[in-house]
Amino acid sequence: MKKLFLSLIAAGMLLTACNSNQTGASANTTTANAADAPVLKFEKDTRDFGKIKRGDKVTYDFKFTNTGKSPLIITDAVATCGCTKPEVPKAPIKPGESGNVHVTFDSAGKLGLQDKQITVTANTNPAQTRVHLIGEVTLN
Repeated sequence: MKKLFLSLIAAGMLLTACNSNQTGASANTTTANAADAPVLKFEKDTRDFGKIKRGDKVTYDFKFTNTGKSPLIITDAVATCGCTKPEVPKAPIKPGESGNVHVTFDSAGKLGLQDKQITVTANTNPAQTRVHLIGEVTLN
């Protein structure tokens, strides 16, 4: 019983020590880093490709600018469907510089209204930004 009691006291002291470090100087550092974080700003977050025939492919470059204070690093871009392929820059985008997320939509096997969401993950706050490619696929 004594060992259990001593173990609980030791665990409590460790938790208290860990929490006191997080509320000290490191909390201010986190806030400063968030203020200096890169910002992914798209010119347009939606592109309407209009009507296309089934089997056609459409492409679009979602142009963006890093309006933040540190280099923007895009780590991933995924679409809601395998028919939509996003391509992102591999190199960091410096503050004030621009780039493109190149998206290709293959309408083979699709029909009707389409809304393909592309989620871009980067070292921003929040980490994910979404853009949409919308339009209509027709038979002729």
